[in-house]
Amino acid sequence: MGDAVLVAGGTGALGAGVLRVLVDAGRPVTATYLEERERERVEAEFGAAVPLIRADLMDAGEVEDAVGAVEDLGAVVNLVGGFKAGPKVHETSVADWDELLTLNLRPGFLLARAAMPRLIAAGGGAYVGVSARPALKPFAGAAAYVTSKAAVIAFVQALDADYRAEGIRANCVLPSVIDTPANRASMPGSDFAKWVAPEAIGRVIGFLVSGDSAVTSGAAIPVYGRA
Repeated sequence: MGDAVLVAGGTGALGAGVLRVLVDAGRPVTATYLEERERERVEAEFGAAVPLIRADLMDAGEVEDAVGAVEDLGAVVNLVGGFKAGPKVHETSVADWDELLTLNLRPGFLLARAAMPRLIAAGGGAYVGVSARPALKPFAGAAAYVTSKAAVIAFVQALDADYRAEGIRANCVLPSVIDTPANRASMPGSDFAKWVAPEAIGRVIGFLVSGDSAVTSGAAIPVYGRA
């Protein structure tokens, strides 16, 4: 079974927290990036400890190349996704609906499709996705977001059903509000102490890609903090 972890979309605030945990644990870790400023930000903190691969995670060929470039692959962590609030369903445009479902689902599918043959050949491994609390506790004005994040849960459960016999685990985490600079700026009156630090989520993900989680698959794990 491989030891290296590919963190897709590992250049944001959550990604930095996940990378810190994995690097501190001594795991070989590679991250993907898309824009030059993302590469510079990760290199400034991690240097050579985190090799970077440029990849458009909406493109099947680039995802195949990124997965294929990681030697001794043992786990894939997909952090790619986004949020967009909006009106009620009857006022939601088809474009907005398609945008969020594509953003929150396509990269995970492409990553899993590319990685599963590698993990099967290695004798097992792990896949971790990121859903969100609204997948289980929806709020108004976010039908596309809620639906797409609920589908992330269904997807990891489908992966579990498909690959459990091959020794591959598939799980996802469900954050509430992540304590990032962007969230603080958009919700300045909130009690930030109740939010979830990226490193706290990273520790849960670190567990899910480690041998300690060998008996855990198909799970949707809340990481709500006190929010």
